[in-house]
Amino acid sequence: NASSELLVVVFTCNSCPYAVDYEPRINALARRWRQAGDRVRLVAINANTIPEDSFAAMRRRAEARQFAFPYLVDESQAVARSFGAVRTPEFFVIDRERRIRYMGALDDSADPAKVKIRYLEDAVEALLAGQPVAVAETPPVGCMIRTRRSRRMRSATE
Repeated sequence: NASSELLVVVFTCNSCPYAVDYEPRINALARRWRQAGDRVRLVAINANTIPEDSFAAMRRRAEARQFAFPYLVDESQAVARSFGAVRTPEFFVIDRERRIRYMGALDDSADPAKVKIRYLEDAVEALLAGQPVAVAETPPVGCMIRTRRSRRMRSATE
């Protein structure tokens, strides 16, 4: 939504065990932010190129899991490339001026019971309070985005 103060973009997919494990937390955040008004919106983007991550499979997953956020396909992978996204899940917080203010992991543990630092939530809360983001970048944890690759055949004389 153009009127939102912050946009959270998560690159995710159906096929990565890390991304699947994070879905309940992502969905809970989207629901919480939606209930709190229009200040923060979350959108998920899938840039993978395998059948398990097809648009039809994404639609089935979004319906079955009752996603509270748009789940979009980046068929050309141009959006993922423009963000520099390389893993699923990988999170970006974008401010009203559409500058990336945080990028990286959701938190410090794939196991929800072991989470001590909530990087994404801390960044969102700081920005909503008009404060600087204490940790603006963390290494994303998860599977590599499956990108299209092209191979150039070389002749024997090259």
